[in-house]
Amino acid sequence: MYNDLAMTQPTKRDKAKQKKSQGKKAKGRKAGTLKAMAASSRGGWVAGMEKLYKPLKRPVTLRLDADVIAWFKTDGRGYQTRINRALRQVMLKEQRS
Repeated sequence: MYNDLAMTQPTKRDKAKQKKSQGKKAKGRKAGTLKAMAASSRGGWVAGMEKLYKPLKRPVTLRLDADVIAWFKTDGRGYQTRINRALRQVMLKEQRS
């Protein structure tokens, strides 16, 4: 037998799930926008390869100068991804030469 009150009003768990899923949607839209901007600014095989290549991520502790971190953080969330992207560009440039 179902409780009418329970069926009409969301529980705390339902509200928490809803709040969590809204955050994921917002992140997904932002990530999609960032990927589109990155693809349009880069071009060539790197932009196409990004769709296929998903390297294994490993947590590391890295000491960087405070001004470098501040510069990457000026654009907001995703600064670690931007640092990784910059390091990858340097790595690819070194491999080519």
